[in-house]
Amino acid sequence: MVHGKYPVGDKSVGPLGTGFTRKVGRVVETVGQQKRILAEADKLREFAAQVFLKLGVPEDDARISADVLVRADLRGVETHGISNNNLGRIYVRGIKDGRISPKAKIKIVHETPVTAVVDGDGGLGLMVGVRAMNIAIEKARSSYIGLVSVCNSRHFGMAQYFSMMAVLHGMIGISSTNASPLVLPTGGKEAVVGTNPISVAAPSGVEAPYCLDMGTSAIVFQKVILTARLGKTLPLGVAADKDGKPTTDPLVARDARKLFPLGSTPELGSHKGYGLGILVDILCGLLSGQGASIQLGVGGGSGAGSGHFFGAIRVDAFRPMAEFQAQMDDMIQRIHRTPTVEGVEKVLVAGEIEHTTEQKRL
Repeated sequence: MVHGKYPVGDKSVGPLGTGFTRKVGRVVETVGQQKRILAEADKLREFAAQVFLKLGVPEDDARISADVLVRADLRGVETHGISNNNLGRIYVRGIKDGRISPKAKIKIVHETPVTAVVDGDGGLGLMVGVRAMNIAIEKARSSYIGLVSVCNSRHFGMAQYFSMMAVLHGMIGISSTNASPLVLPTGGKEAVVGTNPISVAAPSGVEAPYCLDMGTSAIVFQKVILTARLGKTLPLGVAADKDGKPTTDPLVARDARKLFPLGSTPELGSHKGYGLGILVDILCGLLSGQGASIQLGVGGGSGAGSGHFFGAIRVDAFRPMAEFQAQMDDMIQRIHRTPTVEGVEKVLVAGEIEHTTEQKRL
């Protein structure tokens, strides 16, 4: 069973049911200015797992968490992989500082046939996310749809990892998370919303699966950190200084911790990104009881707690899967045939760049 040529491995929804194969691949790590190091994905995954194990994380949780990080590097989302030092900067430091529980006991605190609220017990959001999405998938298997809101979790890494889990089961997947305030509201100069990403993925036939993975801010904060490491400048209009004024200096932006919403300015539609960020807060923070970004306080992504939201929707609850896939392929192929502006080879659909990158690196 292959959807959109995406490699399908263990599709169970048990402890290791990530839905991804563990094929040997190469991940790219950026070091210094431009130097790049290629590492085998399996070796890097094992390294990350061993780091988690030495910190007291149970083996299943350690290996799940390692896979989420390495998958980000394989798909070229290096801001959320090991290559941006997330392993040490977010997770190792969080466990050592006591902000992340290495031996979290996840539990369902409220449940219906199609919904659940899960308490992550302050654990690694990487593995909390996988287990919560597994619950959503199981509910969708029996009831056609599964929706799970999570409280008391931590930074969960790359959002598309979880939405793509549902795709491998012939489902549309949704994943999202809120975090501590980093984003300015339209018209305001103090951050009130997190970067609050959302990912939606849908199965196709011969084409790569549709996979939207976007922050509701103009830029993710990890990109600010990566830009500073590379000694580059930020585009104008994505980040602000301490006074809420635009800056292109990543060091100033890093210290100020103030990003603009998707859309950047009111004239360019910043209310849209701001509004989507609040929507994520409702799904992740208010449904679960965790609280919205403005209620989390500083450090919500790694210390004060984060809320997540996961959804799985069976396509065959609406129409035969084959018909849906055929129409998905036709839509994507029509988009590919769109006339392009100078310098653009082909118009792409969300997820195609990551899919192509992963195929090259596997």
